[in-house]
Amino acid sequence: MSTSYRNRIQEFKGALGEEKINLKGLRELCFSGIPFEGGIRALCWKILLNYLPLDQLLWESFLEKQRELYCQFLKEMIIQPGIAKANLGLSREDVTLEDHPLNPNPDSRWNNYFKDNEVLLQIDKDVRRLYPDMAFFQRPTEFPCKLILDPQNDYETLRRRVEQTTLKSQTVDRNRSGVTNVSSPGKALNLYPSNEYEVLPNGCEAHWEVVERILFIYAKLNPGIAYVQGMNEVVGPIYYTFATDPNEEWKEHAEADTFFCFTNLMSENRDNFIKSLDDSQCGITYKMESVYSMLKEKDMELYLKLQEQNIKPQYFTFRWLTLLLSQEFLLPDVIRIWDTLFSDQDRFHFLILVCCAMLTLIRDQLLAGDFTINMRLLQDYPISDVHTILTKAKELQDGS
Repeated sequence: MSTSYRNRIQEFKGALGEEKINLKGLRELCFSGIPFEGGIRALCWKILLNYLPLDQLLWESFLEKQRELYCQFLKEMIIQPGIAKANLGLSREDVTLEDHPLNPNPDSRWNNYFKDNEVLLQIDKDVRRLYPDMAFFQRPTEFPCKLILDPQNDYETLRRRVEQTTLKSQTVDRNRSGVTNVSSPGKALNLYPSNEYEVLPNGCEAHWEVVERILFIYAKLNPGIAYVQGMNEVVGPIYYTFATDPNEEWKEHAEADTFFCFTNLMSENRDNFIKSLDDSQCGITYKMESVYSMLKEKDMELYLKLQEQNIKPQYFTFRWLTLLLSQEFLLPDVIRIWDTLFSDQDRFHFLILVCCAMLTLIRDQLLAGDFTINMRLLQDYPISDVHTILTKAKELQDGS
């Protein structure tokens, strides 16, 4: 470890050791990348995503309250609807005498159970193939959810619910233009066919199952948006960062902390996932066009070339912007980009600068290429050095 890196870690420790965190100073530090050592990155993300209060004296009581709230969500949305409680001698068939699986009443718990299953099946399909080039999400977590896996109460896990359901998987019709239309580095979807998953022994659960639970709770609490394909790609890097935290006390609560940080991030990013807002000022179309507006300002020649070839921004920027570049790079690089994005006060404006930087860095190839070559370049981006991209985005921001 170089002396300058050691000094940088000390700077972070100093900033995080203050009784009241100086958010402006912390943002400036984080902009150039956050060290992983000592759980610094995971802690900084919790502050930058407006989860932890700036006053450290409040942390303990705040975290206790949030984690208890998350337990409450688990009890209400996963344990109770699952019903199967072996020690009470109940099976799913006898919820109540009045309610039954064919009950058409919209308030029927069975009716809701089946509706939830449609969303759950889509989530399950997506999370099982999260970062297939890494073994992490298939591995068992050190901290399985005791509440659900308690051997005293044979509660139905979401995985078992998916395996037992007789419903056919109905694709939730929310995956809009291009979210998964092209292969990306290490993202080939056939690397882990679903029938080749290693089944973990009772009492264990894989990291992907934890992500599934987070997304299911989010969908239940946000019925206006529910689950949209691609959200798994946004929650994955946050969960990975928290679940690999070297600090065991934080790592143990990675699930609850990820849920709240993801919810906060989605509160800023959710308009990109809501189809009815596509063409509004806050929707994804406006943001995609902003990339071209900025390109026009920074590099007119390249802008005109893309226009002439009729390469519309939605052909590639939809995925870049909606998924915060999580499908364009390998996970460690995505995390490094997010250090900078999260630290910028206007993070989604900086994301547009990053997209513009990505275009200008391959301008020579784009100017020389025809439509087919250029589409391939844009949908499978060739530069993997994210430091170069972030430096260029900063230059564009500073107007140089």
